[in-house]
Amino acid sequence: MHASGHTHRGAARVTYTLPSSDTSPGWARYLTDAYLTRDRAGNIDREQIEDARIVVSELVTNATRHGSGSCLLRLTVRRGCVTVEVHDDNPARPVLRELRADDPVLTAESPEALPERGRGIAMVRGLSHRFSVCGSPEDGKTVQAVLSG
Repeated sequence: MHASGHTHRGAARVTYTLPSSDTSPGWARYLTDAYLTRDRAGNIDREQIEDARIVVSELVTNATRHGSGSCLLRLTVRRGCVTVEVHDDNPARPVLRELRADDPVLTAESPEALPERGRGIAMVRGLSHRFSVCGSPEDGKTVQAVLSG
């Protein structure tokens, strides 16, 4: 595991390289909690940290399942917003389910009633102020989720 970080123009950023391993999502949650509880750029509350931990866990899980190598986790804190970016070498875009107000992902329905694919990304989209996927066949993809305070 490798980490690098810096502060630039009011934003604090750290990047972690995580191995393609079943333990990486757990490490990603731990690293996210440790980084954000240091309150790098201020105004990050406990609820935002918990949401970031969920988002990181889901995105790193997908990256380690569908990518063929390590993945990069980047956390950026700026003006009370947390941006989570996860990059892997697989160019295939994640399955995106359409979200509705009565979507079982957002309600208390039994998880067994949900389709297997797309639950994590639907949850990430529900927690995010902005969500995007970008990439190319040569470089893989980066999934970005912005969590606002």
